[in-house]
Amino acid sequence: MRSSAIAVSGLRKAYGDKVVLDGIDFDVAAGSIFSLLGPNGAGKTTTVNVLTTLMKADAGTVRVAGHDVATATKQARAAIGVTGQFAAVDDLLSGRENLQLMTDLKRVRGGDKVVTQLLERFDLVESADKLSSTYSGGMRRKLDLAMTLVGNPEIIFLDEPTTGLDPRSRRTMWGIVRELVAEGTTIFLTTQYLEEADQLADQIAVLNGGRLVAQGTPEELKRQIPGTHIRFRFSDLYELDAAARLLTGSTRDDEELTLRVASDGETRSLRILLDQLDAHSLDAQEFSVQRPDLDDVFLALTDPTHAEHLSKEAIAQ
Repeated sequence: MRSSAIAVSGLRKAYGDKVVLDGIDFDVAAGSIFSLLGPNGAGKTTTVNVLTTLMKADAGTVRVAGHDVATATKQARAAIGVTGQFAAVDDLLSGRENLQLMTDLKRVRGGDKVVTQLLERFDLVESADKLSSTYSGGMRRKLDLAMTLVGNPEIIFLDEPTTGLDPRSRRTMWGIVRELVAEGTTIFLTTQYLEEADQLADQIAVLNGGRLVAQGTPEELKRQIPGTHIRFRFSDLYELDAAARLLTGSTRDDEELTLRVASDGETRSLRILLDQLDAHSLDAQEFSVQRPDLDDVFLALTDPTHAEHLSKEAIAQ
């Protein structure tokens, strides 16, 4: 079992009478990607500010890289890197100069070598000596992350790192993030793109109204939401009719020759259904497991009306 890179217990924060974080608890395994999701105003930014030592909690304990952020603030800061929603790049400097500035500020030995390595890693060699103000959004994001890596932080906080990027640039950033984790870096990710969390995160926590309303892997969270079903497609109406009579409670589509059967989507459940069809000499041409996606999970956990809609849909199936 991997050790905890971040351990949060009973974290509370209020601004006057407004409680922003109401006693939240979570652990982030070392060398993993942890994504914190939540609607605007849920407390994500406050959580990140406390974890990165920019803000003090009212109660609870937070340990980052084994250091208590309240009593060992300097040591915690030395272990982290932070990339914000807006690239912290100096437009008056070139890409190389931005990186050199970071190596000087962090007093990194062999700074020139580190700068060269980072420019190569992030495919910025050709534009290294151009003013960063001329960089595209994707290039600025890459430079910002490269600057964050100066000093080899154990834990990197990525606050909406791909906001405003085109799909190609976004996937490039995903590749870089995966490489960092493969090398042992821990990533704490906040994002508005649920597909991004689905693609990258090992664990997801959903924050709503100052409380964590769900935690788990993307697949575990999807299984919590009603609406999962197995979709069968048959060759003709005769087989569709027979299957519909056999699998009571199913929903049919005569035009598509498909049958939807409510299920948990697990292998055992699928096998039982296939065995039932086989016992009656019915053969589906295709079948697939259809689950709610992370958008459905997010909306169900943060919008009760959406959860009610999904529940009614599951009953209808």
